[in-house]
Amino acid sequence: MQNRYKVSFLATSVFAAGLMISGCGKPAPAKPPMATPEVAFVVVQPQRVAVTTELSGRTSAYLVAEVRPQVGGIIQKRLFTEGSDVRAGEVLYQIDPATYQAAYASAKAALGKAEASLTPVRLKAERFKQLVAINAVSKQDFDEAAAAVQSAEAEVEAAKAHLEAARINLAYTRVTAPIAGRIGRSSVTTGSLVTASQPAPLATIQKFDPVYVDVTQSSADLLRLKKALASGQLKNGGANQARVKLLLEDGSPYPLEGVLKFSEATVDQSTGSVTLRTVFPNPNQVLLPGMYVRAVLEEGIVNNGILVPQQGVSRNPAGDATALVVGAEEKVEPRILKVSRALGDKWLVEEGLKPGDRVIVEGVQKARPGTQVKAVPFAAKP
Repeated sequence: MQNRYKVSFLATSVFAAGLMISGCGKPAPAKPPMATPEVAFVVVQPQRVAVTTELSGRTSAYLVAEVRPQVGGIIQKRLFTEGSDVRAGEVLYQIDPATYQAAYASAKAALGKAEASLTPVRLKAERFKQLVAINAVSKQDFDEAAAAVQSAEAEVEAAKAHLEAARINLAYTRVTAPIAGRIGRSSVTTGSLVTASQPAPLATIQKFDPVYVDVTQSSADLLRLKKALASGQLKNGGANQARVKLLLEDGSPYPLEGVLKFSEATVDQSTGSVTLRTVFPNPNQVLLPGMYVRAVLEEGIVNNGILVPQQGVSRNPAGDATALVVGAEEKVEPRILKVSRALGDKWLVEEGLKPGDRVIVEGVQKARPGTQVKAVPFAAKP
């Protein structure tokens, strides 16, 4: 019985070994061929490119006027609402006019007295003029009468000047708005004592439409711009060069365009930058003084500029800009680029690409220089 089990076990082992030997004799299945990587490309086409630069800055009021009294006295009334719009010449404060009215009345009376004194002196001089012709009075008497007339006339003119000064001071008791705009808070209340030309303003008026936007540009960028214009690489855009667009603090675009007015003639030594002043219409008063904004200035035009999406450009260890191009036989070719600046989501390329080149913008990780790829046109996603 035991021997029978041994024989059966040996037979099974021999059969299993035969199966193993027959299995090892079969060839291993071949690996499937690697698929050609698929990449997406854009075709380089020269185009007319408006070169812009984005600069940060702040808004400021177009006109600012600090309201100060030109005569002293007690404030009787405040005739405006804080934070409202006022017109030029509108009365803002009323200073107690009593003493100035009295001074005006006194000056007016002095003028009447001087004019009354002039009449007899003038008549006397006219009589002496007739008498001196017939030698009825001496020449000296006539000269003294003529001098008295001139003195009386001078006193009349002086009285007129005093009356005009009194009238001006009386008018200054009505403190008016020097410009039209929005007035801020009042620093005084009814009953406050104010003095002529005091250092502290009573209120401040600001004009918001239009509004200034002052931005700064580095002197190095300004030199680069002038060199590009001088070499012909960048063309002057004419009237369009002065156009400026604005981005608000939240990144949203301002709907109205502005114009570039001027740039400072000197460079700020502490920052190495130049201030540029732009003017924007502000009919709805969206822009308030002191807001942080970014201005997009058009510097010029590149007639045959080459733009490449930023996702198709990378940097090598040396820091050079590089791109992969689909070349002959659908093989990947590396290119060293010279880029000048970013315009939106694209690079402006100066050297390294020519019209018709197919630059890989998707599937860059799968593309290797010298390898063959399946190139398809890039469909930009909305």
